[in-house]
Amino acid sequence: MQSDELKRRISAGRGDALADLVLKNAKIVNVFTDEIDNADIAISGNSIVGVGAYHGRKEVDLHGKYVCPGLIDGHIHIESSMLCGPAFEQAVLPHGTTAVVTDPHEISNVAGWKAWILCWKRQKI
Repeated sequence: MQSDELKRRISAGRGDALADLVLKNAKIVNVFTDEIDNADIAISGNSIVGVGAYHGRKEVDLHGKYVCPGLIDGHIHIESSMLCGPAFEQAVLPHGTTAVVTDPHEISNVAGWKAWILCWKRQKI
């Protein structure tokens, strides 16, 4: 990120400049405090730069709709789902999973021991 872009985002986050987009009147699920916060969400570029009271070049009123962070699934074996990557993505995204930590060690259970050896050889390259 260029220095000017970073300065622009910091300025928007501080409320000194308009954010590119503000999601107004959101109910934000705070996963740290187990509370629902009523606030605006300021977005500059492709980053959330603040939560609070903001104004933006474009504003969208959410009318109290809920907003929550995506779930990071910390232990998943995609190969056991019997789905390829894109199909797995289509299955989990609608339920809020936005990232996974995966280990394909069960690939031999799904695709046989030759698949496991192939994966092992590729890992060593």
